[in-house]
Amino acid sequence: MKIDDLYYQNVQAATGYTSVNANKTAAASKAAEEQSKDAVGAVDKTTSKTNTDRVEFSKDTKVNGKMSDSERAALVKSLKADLDNQMTRFTNMMTQMFQKQGITGAAAQGDNMWKLIASGNFTVDAQTKAEAQEAISEDGYWGVKQTSQRIFDFAYALAGDDPEKMKKMQAAVEKGFEQATQAWGKSLPSIAQETHSAIGDLFDSYYEKAGKTE
Repeated sequence: MKIDDLYYQNVQAATGYTSVNANKTAAASKAAEEQSKDAVGAVDKTTSKTNTDRVEFSKDTKVNGKMSDSERAALVKSLKADLDNQMTRFTNMMTQMFQKQGITGAAAQGDNMWKLIASGNFTVDAQTKAEAQEAISEDGYWGVKQTSQRIFDFAYALAGDDPEKMKKMQAAVEKGFEQATQAWGKSLPSIAQETHSAIGDLFDSYYEKAGKTE
């Protein structure tokens, strides 16, 4: 196998990793927000900790198609650190909420946790509701706009502004959505489907500008 082929397989794996985890968490945030009909009380948004200790990616990293291999490696590291940080914050929040309801062990871990959230068999307190609402808002970290742009920018930078490699990146994103759906256990909520569509639009716009429409 050529080194270039191995490199881009790793790139595709990283892109898929980003897609699957972004979509699982966005879907879970949406499910938590929707399941909060009986939540009592209001939470001042100034107390929300959603973005505390966030590892900055998009603001600190200039995404472009001409990055060196070392810059791309740094990009992957930065993106995964940012995503892992946000994933950990959300899963910790949900785990703590489940524990208060006596849901522990294997039922609240791994893919079982995502399927539990998808099932709706839990209740949501006001604090969790507020954080979920903020996370999936129009300008939220897990909202359609930020999630779709973040995944596309990652693919674009790693593909080096090469339309053929961008197609490989898009295939990796599609695989990520498939994996997210499997982990979720059923069709992803509308926010993930909207994100899927938004990413497709970004790729279509890129191909159109590159003169590679089919």
